[in-house]
Amino acid sequence: MLARIYQPARNAMQSGKARTRKWVLEYEPETPRQIEPLMGWTASTDMRSQVSLEFDTFDEAIAYATKNGIPYQLFEPHKPTPKSKAYSDNFRFGRKIPWTH
Repeated sequence: MLARIYQPARNAMQSGKARTRKWVLEYEPETPRQIEPLMGWTASTDMRSQVSLEFDTFDEAIAYATKNGIPYQLFEPHKPTPKSKAYSDNFRFGRKIPWTH
């Protein structure tokens, strides 16, 4: 019954950062998914795989896990490197990587 605590990544299809500020607590699957013989879909008997809790802060998620005796694994969020803000920065003289055609 191990749980994961992480901040979800930004959606690849959007440029916005909606729903990436909250912390999520999800349970690791206890049993592997199985192929259902009738329709061929993947199915699971693990009910905890459907539970996903959102918290505003990192501390709230850890406090919830410790209060309820849930062992957890923490994943630190990846912070993106800052990019150039202006189009003209691509062509400036003091650029570290020279611009070529």
